[in-house]
Amino acid sequence: MRITLFTEVFLPKVDGVVTRVTRTVEQLTALGHEVQVVAPGTPPREYAGARVVRVPSLPLWPIYPELSFGLPTPAPLVAVHRFDPDVVHAVNPVWTAAAGVLYARATGRPLLASYHTNVPEYTAALGIGFARRPAEWVIRALHNRAQVNLCTSAPMVEQARRSGIERVDLWPKAVDTVAFTPEAADPQMRARLTDGHPEAPLVAYVGRMSREKSLDRLPGVLAELRRRVPGARLAMVGDGPHLERLRGGFDPDSTVFTGYLAGAELAAAYAAADVFVFPSTTETLGLVALEAMASGVPVVGARAGGIPFVVDDPATGRLVDPEADDARWAEVVAGLLDDAASRARMARAARAEAERHSWRAATERLVDCYRLAARRRG
Repeated sequence: MRITLFTEVFLPKVDGVVTRVTRTVEQLTALGHEVQVVAPGTPPREYAGARVVRVPSLPLWPIYPELSFGLPTPAPLVAVHRFDPDVVHAVNPVWTAAAGVLYARATGRPLLASYHTNVPEYTAALGIGFARRPAEWVIRALHNRAQVNLCTSAPMVEQARRSGIERVDLWPKAVDTVAFTPEAADPQMRARLTDGHPEAPLVAYVGRMSREKSLDRLPGVLAELRRRVPGARLAMVGDGPHLERLRGGFDPDSTVFTGYLAGAELAAAYAAADVFVFPSTTETLGLVALEAMASGVPVVGARAGGIPFVVDDPATGRLVDPEADDARWAEVVAGLLDDAASRARMARAARAEAERHSWRAATERLVDCYRLAARRRG
């Protein structure tokens, strides 16, 4: 099967959507499919055997300069037409991937669209609340041109259906349990994340440093936590447009910012933590929570979005109501830090749960959905 993926984000950007796309490309090519990726920004020319078509683009400045939006030029679509795909996959169609929707419709090709980012919810966090209703309309209209729509968690499947998106199904969650493992723990990384205090209780966050992740609440949570667990420390792993503002709000004596980590360093950072904290309320899945679980680290996350689909409270972590105050978040995290036996049980259960979800199985399910889109289109 020849598959063209139009995506709004790709390498060198690092986030959950990019991870999902790159792992899917790897698995599709390993399964013998021919893959083409169409992406804005400055992606590599090739990835895992798939040719990458660059779309001329501009940064989404000043709202979110890490993101790029593709310019309407004919060259990428000419390259797609020469590739002659059997199916088009529009990943999070809003702008660049919307061209994939229009191309599939114009040429009569089967179309699958996948929903990864709750863009309407993000508009308020990014200070552009006026764009919420237009965004909802555009996203619904684009997705409803697809023969199959996929969401990455059961709560998002229900939300998509409530918003008027049709023909919605689940794209199973997946995580790399070879790279992310408790065995990746490294004393040097523990010392780095605790600023030379490896014996101190360590809480970690991994991900984008951006406003929609609700990270502004963590300084207050950390202050409350240190009243309950003296000496507790926080590691913030990642980068993003909100980083410098965030950095100024934390106590530098108890917080370490590492910037982006990748590969073995990222795996070691996950495995070094005692507890993973994830306050975001806008996740469609929360891949970083799955990666923490694969690393044998219990997750404390918000009971919102796709996080309850990942974290089984109280088996693999704890969920906190989004409206709870900082003291409640600190109480839940402190309860895990203070109870080593419960924390160890959760760590084992989290790892076991992660081992049930492979990228190969998720991609085989995706291929089944490509075939379903082709049957419906036919």
